[in-house]
Amino acid sequence: MSQYANLTINGQDLWQDLVTTAAFGGTEKGGICRLALSQEDRQVRAWFEQTCKALGCTVTYDSMGNQFARRAGTHNDLPPIMMGSHLDTQVTGGRFDGILGVLGGIAVLRALHAANINTDHPLEVVNWTNEEGARFAPPMLASGVFGGAFTEEFAGSRADTDGVTLRHELEQGGFVGQEQCGQHPASAYFELHIEQGPVLEAEERTIGIVTGVQGMRWYEVIVRGRSAHAGTTPMPMRKDALLAAARMIEQVNAVALAHAPEGLSTIGIITALPASSNVVPREVRFTVDLRNPSESVLQVMEEDFLQRMQSYAEANDVQVEIVPTWNSPAVHFDPRCIDSVKASAGDFGYTMREIVSGAGHDAVYVSRVVPTAMIFVPCLHGISHNEAESATPEDVTAGSNVLLHAVLKADKIF
Repeated sequence: MSQYANLTINGQDLWQDLVTTAAFGGTEKGGICRLALSQEDRQVRAWFEQTCKALGCTVTYDSMGNQFARRAGTHNDLPPIMMGSHLDTQVTGGRFDGILGVLGGIAVLRALHAANINTDHPLEVVNWTNEEGARFAPPMLASGVFGGAFTEEFAGSRADTDGVTLRHELEQGGFVGQEQCGQHPASAYFELHIEQGPVLEAEERTIGIVTGVQGMRWYEVIVRGRSAHAGTTPMPMRKDALLAAARMIEQVNAVALAHAPEGLSTIGIITALPASSNVVPREVRFTVDLRNPSESVLQVMEEDFLQRMQSYAEANDVQVEIVPTWNSPAVHFDPRCIDSVKASAGDFGYTMREIVSGAGHDAVYVSRVVPTAMIFVPCLHGISHNEAESATPEDVTAGSNVLLHAVLKADKIF
């Protein structure tokens, strides 16, 4: 280990931060509802700023409301090494998704501050705006602007169900900084996160060395048939959009099974019109989520999916329209950052394994412009995006220790 071999984060303080911040939007079932730029999000943002300033940091915003808490280095002309994630949650979100990466970063700053250790690079903890996409779709909007995946105009124009735009809420909250989003330099970026899956817990591993993020493609499928009276239209004469959609949905599942075990497919939303119990549905819309760690295999899955949808539409005498709504290519993280994480986990003797993230994260888009890696810790039964989401104090402390030492190693590499 390095000269800082005995340096660790304060696990009790980290856990207390998790308890404290869980009150901002806390639900009766022990979860959190803290939608991006809501009143609850404004409260936790204020807590973040106050807490970081108490550690001697300066806190700034860019034009997308991303918060940067900066601890000076001995060479402030160097681009900072960043840590972070997000503070917003799903509608029925948990207490660890996203915020652990931010609070783990604060724990790193606190450990360095207490030990009076100065790094060469400035260090920054980042809170990315609207990662979840639960209020303003699509997800990872602000980090997407940072990484060049979205324009700022597009991101700012996204509206919630009440028609309120992200840009309006940024301005109302006073979160629009002078620095243009994407113009913030950085040497490296590390994101600590719960796994959001069951692998680490099942294998009794403490640390996941995240080598990349699988590719994801989203679609809306629109099936058009013909409305008809449920009591007077013979079965052979119907153009039942819902029946056709049901058969097509089964084929979406078959696409993933044909590319097992890495291939995944999910139907998340189904709507039928005219939504009357005695009318044959004329139109059905459903969402499709396809995922695979290999971009080339994901392309094959897409082609298979499109062919099956068209074939089953013809067989059921309906029309089908498929609209792509999101495409996040497979990501491979920076080898130097990955090695820093792996070596740090090894220094502590933590059990570990390499893993590909099945979920999207801000690191996906940040990695387009900054050398990036992620650290996973287990979560109970792999449950996430759920009020029952849980992790142990020991595991979140271990993940933060790895984050601390990965940053210290990166400070000498970049």
